Amino acid sequence: MMRNYSEYTNYLFSQVPMFQNLGKDAYKEGLENTFLLDEHFGHPHRKFKTIHIAGTNGKGSCSHTIASVLQEAGYKVGLFTSPHLIDFRERIRVNGQMISEEYVMDFIDNEKQFFEPLYPTFFELTTAMAFKYFAEQNVDIAVIEVGLGGKLDCTNIISPLLSIITNISYDHVNLLGDTLSKIASEKAGIIKHGTPVVIGERNNETEGVFRAKAYSEKTRIIFAEDNDIDIDNYDFELKGWYQKKNLRTILTAIDELKKNYPSTINIKENDIINGLKNVCKNTGLMGRWQVISNKPLTICDTGHNLGGFTYLVQQIKSQKCDKLRIVFGMVNDKDIKGVISMLPKNAIYYFTQASVKRAMPSNELKSLAQAFGLNGNAYNNIEQAYTTALHDANENDFIYIGGSSFVVADLLTYINKK
Repeated sequence: MMRNYSEYTNYLFSQVPMFQNLGKDAYKEGLENTFLLDEHFGHPHRKFKTIHIAGTNGKGSCSHTIASVLQEAGYKVGLFTSPHLIDFRERIRVNGQMISEEYVMDFIDNEKQFFEPLYPTFFELTTAMAFKYFAEQNVDIAVIEVGLGGKLDCTNIISPLLSIITNISYDHVNLLGDTLSKIASEKAGIIKHGTPVVIGERNNETEGVFRAKAYSEKTRIIFAEDNDIDIDNYDFELKGWYQKKNLRTILTAIDELKKNYPSTINIKENDIINGLKNVCKNTGLMGRWQVISNKPLTICDTGHNLGGFTYLVQQIKSQKCDKLRIVFGMVNDKDIKGVISMLPKNAIYYFTQASVKRAMPSNELKSLAQAFGLNGNAYNNIEQAYTTALHDANENDFIYIGGSSFVVADLLTYINKK
């Protein structure tokens, strides 16, 4: 019988509560299902070494880059990240290669009877699939990105060599808390007994939370900002301004791995240089200040919250161009007013909405933005907004597409189909 991969992914996206569609309603507190799935599959996560990465922004870039460096050092590297942009399989990779369609279909066919009565969330199921796959692939090490928060995230059953928390800013406040210290204590949940932890950014509200947790777990805490590395010496493929902070975190983490595990982790300077230069080729990373075309210069980026836009807006404003055009959409559980208030007023806007249920309708977004002095028209989908911006632009204009990972996902899906 011929099987159809898209029917299987539709089953995953529709049968299992999925965060990108439902938001808060798809989030389930507690790890009960995770432990049941883990036991059912024979505790696969114990069969390989791991690195665990949490944080509000930058965890995807850090995960992919560390994986890239480890690949250059000759390791077989699993990489588990979220969300995907075009294909579900982007979430689960070994040495940059996506998990096969067959594996995904077999997993659902063979395991449905076990997992359906549990009513797992999409992320619980995906995490179990990733860990099982990595064990079967005999990876040396897997870089595991936290889905949401930390303490109660289903990835938190691993015992990593190193934990990393990139930074803390406001995001998912309805789930993680409405102060930076509350959000930090959720993310500090990945700090494990005796496992060193690298913290990407210092902040008065969060530093004490991290120090207290590290102290109670009798573990070493390292703040990347204290690490005196000349990051400008490296040619980092990811050109977003915000990546400078990520780079310091990445290099500090690699330092720690080398220092703490000299007999297991052997990374040479050349591996670091090549890993940083070839992140996208090695891992398939997309959507980070990604150049779509050069005339007009067209960039997309998955930054989607206050922390991300603090850097993005500065970089957007710094572009020399005849006219700035911004294709923009957001999902409705973000601080939309906070982000809109930062956006440049001298741009022409193409307000739009991604194809997920959580997307804010484009005309609502338009009227909200008008109150902040932003002008433009509303479009029903990304394709319409993007093609109109392209049609309006001359070759010296600058087009930026973003506001949400899902806006970028729709854009890349459309471009890929062309």
